[in-house]
Amino acid sequence: MAGLTLDAGALIAYERGDRRMIARITSALDHEDRIAVPAGVIAQVWRDGRRQARLARLLALDDVEVVALDGLAARAAGQLCGVTGTTDVVDASVVLCARARAHRIATSDPDDLARLDPAAELIVV
Repeated sequence: MAGLTLDAGALIAYERGDRRMIARITSALDHEDRIAVPAGVIAQVWRDGRRQARLARLLALDDVEVVALDGLAARAAGQLCGVTGTTDVVDASVVLCARARAHRIATSDPDDLARLDPAAELIVV
């Protein structure tokens, strides 16, 4: 699997300067892997752009795709929650984003994401 989809925990770790998360993202970029961040994930972590310069720089990179949650994707996320008996549509959007791109998922919440997709390749941060 090439590429990496980030959940809120991964973005928070990166923003806080977690060395392991910075190294993972740097390695992915060095290997020209694409990074995807669902828009709902950004909404979960974005609080004050004046204080989130590291995160803003990451999201502005050409190799980082911010994936919109449009009507079709929203319905798919809701349906995935219904099928799996879960309620977090942002987590569902992370799983669907990663599936569509054949990405690994960097997450601080492996149990919930594994419930949404037991076959997902999860990297715990």
